[in-house]
Amino acid sequence: MQQASSLFTRLEYRLADQLFHTRWLPRSPRVHKITMHLYQRCADAGHPDAQSVYGHMLFHRGNTPQDKARGALYVMEAAQRGDAKAQYQAGLIHEFGTTQYPQRDDHAVTWYARAGESGHVLAATRLAKAYRKGELGLEKDAESMFYWQQLADSLSADIGESDASVQH
Repeated sequence: MQQASSLFTRLEYRLADQLFHTRWLPRSPRVHKITMHLYQRCADAGHPDAQSVYGHMLFHRGNTPQDKARGALYVMEAAQRGDAKAQYQAGLIHEFGTTQYPQRDDHAVTWYARAGESGHVLAATRLAKAYRKGELGLEKDAESMFYWQQLADSLSADIGESDASVQH
């Protein structure tokens, strides 16, 4: 039965993702409500991509402090499961602080590093800037700055190549 529920959760997530990204479907409060409900069900079932997406939406677009707190919890869960986008968001959460996650530069650096090593270009770029300017409690370090900038440049080039191959 676990396999069946896991398959059902994956199917629900795909449906939610399609509803969210479909351009031909008219945007309406009803479609939005259905999409958010599907994302929530999948996130509650432990689907890491759903936790990342739904958590991000709640954290950044939530109407209440409770929405933002629930969003941060979903993001942190997805980050701990290895989702690079959520790891980057976890870095932001710790860099700027929230009610349940106070500002902690050391945690922000850890999450940015995990995200950067997992291929998140913005995380690598943030660490390069932090080492260049001595931010996030880090000392200015040209060698570390160079490492993260090279990684960011490499990831950006990879993104550019994949975009070019899609266009041709």
